[in-house]
Amino acid sequence: MITRNNGFSNLTAGYLFPEVARRRRDFAAANPGKKIISLGIGNTTEPLTPHIAEAMADYAAALGTKEGYSGYGDEQGLTALREKIASVIYNKRVQPSEVFISDGAKCDIARIQCLFGNSVAVAVQDPAYPVYVDGSVIVGAAGGLTENKSGYQGITYMPCTPGNNFFPDLSAIKKNSLIYFCSPNNPTGAASTREELQRLVDFARENGCIIIFDAAYNAFIRDERLPKTIYELEGSRRCAIEINSFSKPAGFTGVRLGWSVVPRSLLFEDGTPVIDDWNRVMTTLFNGASNIAQHGGLAALDEKGLSEMKTQVDFYLENAGIIRDTLGAPNFKAARVKIFSTGNSPYVWAQFPGFKSWDVFDKILEQCCVVTTPGSGFGPSGESFIRFSAFGHRENIIEACSRLKTLKF
Repeated sequence: MITRNNGFSNLTAGYLFPEVARRRRDFAAANPGKKIISLGIGNTTEPLTPHIAEAMADYAAALGTKEGYSGYGDEQGLTALREKIASVIYNKRVQPSEVFISDGAKCDIARIQCLFGNSVAVAVQDPAYPVYVDGSVIVGAAGGLTENKSGYQGITYMPCTPGNNFFPDLSAIKKNSLIYFCSPNNPTGAASTREELQRLVDFARENGCIIIFDAAYNAFIRDERLPKTIYELEGSRRCAIEINSFSKPAGFTGVRLGWSVVPRSLLFEDGTPVIDDWNRVMTTLFNGASNIAQHGGLAALDEKGLSEMKTQVDFYLENAGIIRDTLGAPNFKAARVKIFSTGNSPYVWAQFPGFKSWDVFDKILEQCCVVTTPGSGFGPSGESFIRFSAFGHRENIIEACSRLKTLKF
């Protein structure tokens, strides 16, 4: 018989978000008729904006004609979209040939695991988006759980806490590591400063590391002093791959469209350009993003599309402000809560000192019928925290916040 991939047996009991969904279902079954509001997963809720939706509809309709039909395209993506991303998003800091269009940031992060194999050392922010760790475990790069089950043996966890302003001590990272880094961070919402990211880039270059920079939330940055891409930092083209997505700014969580940037100057130890192997991965394990989605991406990056996306992002940032103000109000009954929100992210990171994250999750669900996300699901340093998502209809955000005001411990 064929043996099982040990990576799957090494995984912890379950992926975070399915567990959240299971508890929600169980609560709903036990409490029929109660309206549950989700401030949990980062799933966009507002309709696609008119200009972007129209572009996709027009292209889809044209597929029904002989003149407008298109089949397979280049696996790397439409040339026009690669050019648009390079100029509009990166201000020509990268070349169109270095941009690879995909079906989303999460998928790229998962695929990128096979680019480096199972012998690479891995470092992740703690807390961090679960796929960084779980994907590494599946390919065998992370080993099994530590004896105290606080993490995986082959992964260096970099605590990001209020005590270090959510920027980690880089000295703990092993040489020649793959460093997963997200800014603005999911789940903490922290956006790293230019000085902090320059330290990260300098460290990576001095120690033979490659940064996988997740910029999926960069559209939410409103502080002009903060970098929106790793390629704003000197030396980054020699040590960083950037992953990004249309999911959050354009509402493409279901449409599925993202991209990766692999600079040609990024090399393996033997001098091989990383981009050559990534091109092989994308042309062998992927068949190209949806043509319909890519035309939506083109519309999103023209003048009208950019304006619509900004309005959409501003809406979610306003939601985050409502949640932040509710949790931080002087009369909030769960008065021990500590709020961390910078205004540059759709997430509010809240600490409930003295309580376990899942216990707080259950309490909020039971008392308020509101779904959140337990911080411990993002890593050991997330214990006692809860992530509140600002993705929701305004009326639901307001109602959820009204319920949260009744929360008692």
